[in-house]
Amino acid sequence: MKHLLAALLMTSPLLAADLQSISLKNIDGKDVTLKEYAGKAVLIVNVASECGYTGYAGLQALHDKYSSSGFSVLGFPCNDFGGQEPGSEADIKTFCSARFKVTFPMFSKVKILSEDKSPLFAELTSKGGDVGWNFEKFLVGKDGQFIARFGSDAEPEGGEIEAAVKKELGLP
Repeated sequence: MKHLLAALLMTSPLLAADLQSISLKNIDGKDVTLKEYAGKAVLIVNVASECGYTGYAGLQALHDKYSSSGFSVLGFPCNDFGGQEPGSEADIKTFCSARFKVTFPMFSKVKILSEDKSPLFAELTSKGGDVGWNFEKFLVGKDGQFIARFGSDAEPEGGEIEAAVKKELGLP
């Protein structure tokens, strides 16, 4: 339950249009928006390959388990915390696919703690405070509305994250 504390701090929901219209780049440098995930629940995660919380395997398992039900994990590499994502997008893509067989969508590196903060993370943290470390997770519903925020230590499978995903997807 402590991981949901930040969700309780959010006093108003994010607007679906706000999140869906934010311009992003995928890990291959292609311009995209979250509109392509409209109608899906998504778990937005700031990832870092050299972090002790590296949870790519659990994130991939969660993605595999629920992707056919309208769910996707979205990974956003970030080097802001301990310099734990120093590589290029190509390095990150190779690491994630070779070591963890990641198939969920990955995006270009983002800034989360600076004046150049990613607009996506600026919106996600606008009411609940800054991201504290790598592998914080934000669950956004099928309607594009913020549902919950989970800390770095929250495991993707078997606990509160999976329960929240199942609830959003209407699964038992």
